[in-house]
Amino acid sequence: MKNQVLQNELINLLGNRYSTSESTRLNYSRGEDVFEPKLSQAVVFPETNEEISTIVKLCNTHNIPIVPFGAGTSLEGHVLGNQDGITLSLEKMNKVLSVNEEDFDCRVQAYVTRKQLNQELKAKGVFFPIDPGADATIGGMTATSASGTMAVKYGTMKTVITGLTVIIASGEIIRTGTRTKKTAAGYNLTNLFIGSEGTLGIISEIHLRLSPIPENIMSAICQFDNLEQAVLTAKEIIQYGVQIARIEMLNKDQMDMCIQYSNLNNIEAKPTLFYEFHGSESSNKESIDLVKSLSENNKGSEFKWASSTEERNKLWQARHDAYYAVKAQSNNIKVYVTDICVPISNLVESITFAEKEIKKFGLRAPMVGHVGDGNFHVAIIYEPEKKESYKIIREFSDKLIDKALKLDGTITGEHGIGIQKKEYLIKQHPDNIALMQGIKKLLDPKNIMNPGKIFDLSN
Repeated sequence: MKNQVLQNELINLLGNRYSTSESTRLNYSRGEDVFEPKLSQAVVFPETNEEISTIVKLCNTHNIPIVPFGAGTSLEGHVLGNQDGITLSLEKMNKVLSVNEEDFDCRVQAYVTRKQLNQELKAKGVFFPIDPGADATIGGMTATSASGTMAVKYGTMKTVITGLTVIIASGEIIRTGTRTKKTAAGYNLTNLFIGSEGTLGIISEIHLRLSPIPENIMSAICQFDNLEQAVLTAKEIIQYGVQIARIEMLNKDQMDMCIQYSNLNNIEAKPTLFYEFHGSESSNKESIDLVKSLSENNKGSEFKWASSTEERNKLWQARHDAYYAVKAQSNNIKVYVTDICVPISNLVESITFAEKEIKKFGLRAPMVGHVGDGNFHVAIIYEPEKKESYKIIREFSDKLIDKALKLDGTITGEHGIGIQKKEYLIKQHPDNIALMQGIKKLLDPKNIMNPGKIFDLSN
């Protein structure tokens, strides 16, 4: 590390939990994105809030940038290393600190993953409902304002987080929010840090609302001859107010890849909706009858039911593995993944537009969507050695973003900005950027907290 004084101080604090080895730095150099790895000068592994506070104070004193790192599953360059700074891995902060099943809440450290948390909650009759697919950490999901497949019923991370512990750039440890269902005590600092992508502070603990485990869970798929019919069905389900936990769309290309990757039987490579219903048997029956009717009206197939927990888990694991099914198409490809979100009434138009533009540009780009809340993803396959490919992809991405904004949508429903969408943020919120920069400068005057992410900071 270039700064020998800082290195000595960090070694004294952390011992072998401080590493400058190239292999370690490489392992913590990027997420699941298209960027080339960027190695920080060192990686540190704190175990407590107090250690994080000391690290941040030292880095602030020496003007050394910090990149917080969770499971590394983000897609927009959020955790790309900083060649002048250090990467701070939160993997030692992996404890469930408290569970209050009577009040449906819990507090966890940042590196607890959603699967780990639900395993610990299982015997208590409650669960954590936010499911982005990847086994992401709760801290990372908070930092990127994640949501996922069950947002249509249970909301997003902003819906379920009631409080945070954050270490800001001065090294001060602050605690926001409360365990109560509501509060009117001052500014909503909790939501300020949700989606801040490590640029305002390091989130080390999260207080979460939980949900009761449903009495009855039913999952099925329905297939359509074209994508428009499938998306129209999803729109109508939401507009009818049907109580449904998930509606996931996979287009024909994505289904073909998932069938092969996940060994799905008796399913065709056609546009498909994945349905899941949570509730009592009687309420689910009522919802299922209405969804069947709407699906049939749009020429959907008969439902294929997951008749056991094992079958249901396999079905949803196939949906969650959609990204890896795309990556498995070849060893020599990269996958540029982008997402937009539009009001549900504009969903058919936006997805139809995306499908037509994919064909115009000659791209291979399977699509998946959390269509119950107007959010969908395009995963564009390309060969990195063909330099013109990335330029074509960005041209397509520009058009998709412009269409989303024209339809009163947003440039990202759940991925966040990172590096990849910085110019798009300026398109969506040109009148907000200066205020965001002002908040950043106030909380992080030396610009050490994940600099260069979300927006560039002019001095």
